[in-house]
Amino acid sequence: KMEEFLNLTQLKTSLKEAILLDYYTAGFWWAKEMNFSLIQLSGFMDLLNFALENLSNKCMTLGDNLKELERAMSGRGETNSEGRGDPNLFSIEQAKAIIDYLVISLFKHYKAYEYLFHGRREEPVICNE
Repeated sequence: KMEEFLNLTQLKTSLKEAILLDYYTAGFWWAKEMNFSLIQLSGFMDLLNFALENLSNKCMTLGDNLKELERAMSGRGETNSEGRGDPNLFSIEQAKAIIDYLVISLFKHYKAYEYLFHGRREEPVICNE
């Protein structure tokens, strides 16, 4: 279902799509294990997407992405979503757990994700050999 929701059409042949599916699925199950309400689950998934979009589309550095995450979680700055920007959506303990999760799942591997989205890839060579 996550594959359909994310509109991943080349999952079997695209390492990038497989990594994205893993990222979002792991985050979803982590949030379920945290017993987040439906609104909190939606807000958390929005935060995962927000941090990943900052990296993939906006090419933010790790430091800038962390600053944007702080703004989003504290409710400061412009936000496009009802999940982000509500400082009362998560308790202090939940917010700390979310930050820990993002550090472990995304920020600790930031260079690898940068390479995934922005690294130059070799074109495959197909020949008779």
